[in-house]
Amino acid sequence: MNVKEAVIGRRNIKQFKPDPIPNEQLMEWLDAASYAPNHRMAQPWDVLVIGPETREKLNHKANFGDAPVVLAIVAHGAGTEMDREENLTAAASFVQNFSLVAYEAGVGVRWTSVGGKAENREILGVSEGDVVVGVIGVGHPTDVPAPKTRTPMAEKTRYLP
Repeated sequence: MNVKEAVIGRRNIKQFKPDPIPNEQLMEWLDAASYAPNHRMAQPWDVLVIGPETREKLNHKANFGDAPVVLAIVAHGAGTEMDREENLTAAASFVQNFSLVAYEAGVGVRWTSVGGKAENREILGVSEGDVVVGVIGVGHPTDVPAPKTRTPMAEKTRYLP
């Protein structure tokens, strides 16, 4: 699989098999994800591995698709709005990188926004000013949804003088 195939083929997975993900494999994917672009090599992200007790407290309506691994990706806060946006963008790139390397290995990701709720930020112990970019389920998909039609980029591209 080449990069283009991975980008086009990756999907948000709704349901997972119970097969475990070895921690060594998970750490390899996280290490690869850390090569996401980030301003001044700030590496402005933290990864929280969600255990069963915390997962239950988060009370996700679909239980993260029964994924065997659940992670929260947190972008560091910053002193300026510009730095905050750069950190958030870098952390989102980290999640995309992680999703692509997992997909290459036949593993899917379910990216949720459940970490954005104030009560869930508290459950996760997220510091004031930090942003939960996503709480993601990780596992072998039971089914990979068909791709949805995208708007052609020619309709979304402008050329400036």
